[in-house]
Amino acid sequence: MNPTRELQATGQSLWLDNITRGLLNDGVLANYIKDLSVTGLTSNPTIFQKAIAGTDLYDSAIDQKTRDGKTGEALFFELAIEDLRRAADLFRPVHDATDGVDGWVS
Repeated sequence: MNPTRELQATGQSLWLDNITRGLLNDGVLANYIKDLSVTGLTSNPTIFQKAIAGTDLYDSAIDQKTRDGKTGEALFFELAIEDLRRAADLFRPVHDATDGVDGWVS
């Protein structure tokens, strides 16, 4: 048994303190959930700022949202909420299997 599964077996919840569009697009987060027993995810504006600035994966969404009139904070939070919703969808089976104890995204 791998160490993270051992933690889970003792009742310990393992949360990831990171989110990027790459983790979502490339299936990495899904693999963390499946293979490493990651049971939740937390983020904050600094994490998102670094995620957005550190890749071009957000460029087309930024361009489209800018054309739609989004700017500044509204644009930033719309991008963040999109990623958080996608992450929440991935964690839904964990949430259901644990009767809401785990599977949270914040």
